[in-house]
Amino acid sequence: MTFKRLLKIAGLASVLIGAAFQPVIAENYPSKSVTIIVPFAAGGNTDAFARLIGQELDKRFGQRFIVENKPGAGGNVGLGDLSRAKADGYTLGMGTVSSNAINQTLYKVLPYDKDKGFAPVSLVATLPNVLVVNPKLSVKTVPELIDLLKKEPGKHTYASSGVGTSIHLAGELFSTRAGVKMTHVSYKSSSQAIMDVVAGHIDMMFDNIPTAAEQVKAGKVLSLAVTSTGKADLLPDTPTMASYFPGFEATSWHGLFAPPGTPPEIVEQVSKAVGEILREPAMRQKLEGMGAKPEGNTPAEFAKFIDAETKKWAETIKAAEVPLQ
Repeated sequence: MTFKRLLKIAGLASVLIGAAFQPVIAENYPSKSVTIIVPFAAGGNTDAFARLIGQELDKRFGQRFIVENKPGAGGNVGLGDLSRAKADGYTLGMGTVSSNAINQTLYKVLPYDKDKGFAPVSLVATLPNVLVVNPKLSVKTVPELIDLLKKEPGKHTYASSGVGTSIHLAGELFSTRAGVKMTHVSYKSSSQAIMDVVAGHIDMMFDNIPTAAEQVKAGKVLSLAVTSTGKADLLPDTPTMASYFPGFEATSWHGLFAPPGTPPEIVEQVSKAVGEILREPAMRQKLEGMGAKPEGNTPAEFAKFIDAETKKWAETIKAAEVPLQ
């Protein structure tokens, strides 16, 4: 038998042995603590969702699921670390529409292989944005706002929590669909941005509904439209943007990911557990109280969802001529 023949047999044996061990690995998973990387600072929605899910995974698997915040570069720092982590299921990450669908087009260079991407585990929650305006703007409906913006193109300002965030691109999508021009003003956080809308320094913004709803109920800003396809529980009297522009949807979503190459059996196991957690009445109540819609889907369904979101926001970025970062 030739040496090359021996190498081929050895290689085939290695593959077969590896495949045989995969179910065993999944069956014994997890045998130690698991890290969940959050690529944003503590205290935000992404961090909150990761901690809620992590606490429940603790109970189900009998091992600690520890959240580690690694903010920077619109989520790219944390995702870079996730992509380089060992693909054994002991490092997971909580991603968002910005970090896992928008950044693929917005950034010239990413700290991970865009083609390999990540292993989608499950969509966790979606959060609608809401268009709010300062009352001094003297508009109470979307058509009134559009009329004003067309009469005074480029004069009025809208805030966001940073270039490339879902809050920013919701504004760009609105501008494109409505055929209007607004001046974008970028802030470091949505809390800073909404305060300047309240103060009248900025005319309007699309903000995540939990933060904005408080200001709406206090009468400090007016809500004109939510960006989900259905009405939002926190602002049930506010119409949808889709009622003016069919198909308009600009939600902020959050989902769980694993490094590329993580064994499918482990991905499926975690995905199933997350889905069960999100169907529990107590968890649904917590998330809905935050203005979020609990989701939960299979890795294949989540991958299809991410692909559609990436394409949608790529078109928006190019149509609005958003500068690449």
